[in-house]
Amino acid sequence: MQISHDFYPFLEELAKASSAAILPHFRTSHGVENKLSGGFDPVTVADRGGEEAMRALINARHPEHGILGEEFGSERTDAEHVWVLDPIDGTRSFITGLPTWGTLIGLTTHGRPSLGMMVQPYVNEIYAGDTKSAWYRGPLGTRQLKSRACGSLADAVLFTTSPRIFKPVEKQAYDHIEKQVRLARYGTDCYAYCMVAAGMADVVIEAGLQAYDIVALAPIIEGAGGVVTTWTGGSPSSGGRIVASGDPRLHEIVLKQLADVPQN
Repeated sequence: MQISHDFYPFLEELAKASSAAILPHFRTSHGVENKLSGGFDPVTVADRGGEEAMRALINARHPEHGILGEEFGSERTDAEHVWVLDPIDGTRSFITGLPTWGTLIGLTTHGRPSLGMMVQPYVNEIYAGDTKSAWYRGPLGTRQLKSRACGSLADAVLFTTSPRIFKPVEKQAYDHIEKQVRLARYGTDCYAYCMVAAGMADVVIEAGLQAYDIVALAPIIEGAGGVVTTWTGGSPSSGGRIVASGDPRLHEIVLKQLADVPQN
């Protein structure tokens, strides 16, 4: 084990609790609700059960900590330590039986992402990081995560969950970058970021993210040697328009190409 963060053992406990609540509902006839009156934003009993399990543990063991979760909102977010929870990142994959979803468990310390994990209990994989180191545990054993060198878009593999997440002006900027890369792939949700940390891909470009979509993933990519910022180079802690790159050189190239996108 390479992560020495004080709260890492508790992070493992949260992962086990959420997995126990979520996994029995995967590839079953669970009910799906839509959170939007216009559009489609699915939620299931598994989403709610996973977050409830994690919140119960946090409130029992660390009642002084804050919580920000996708399904049940926020409490004590002015605390020094705030847990940021997305019980199922990739609910669309979950409800269609695809294993490209994961539980995201992040921790901010003084407002900055400091510890994070993506756990996928169906394939039994964990990706974790503390900004200084990152590791993987799964069917292929345990190993340190290291992003790969990639200094040009022409050599890069690019991920985004879907081109439909972008507003028209964002889509134009994204398309310009996609045309320059070696390979682009869609539909990967949180797995895209983990593959950048694992050295299997090079950059993720997304927009419209919430804090719970990215806080857990930033310490993993940074711990593997990569960079995660907003399109303007700011902190990813509040979500928004996000770029995650395995190579800092590539990150600067991408940011320069996104620099002129209007903020609104």
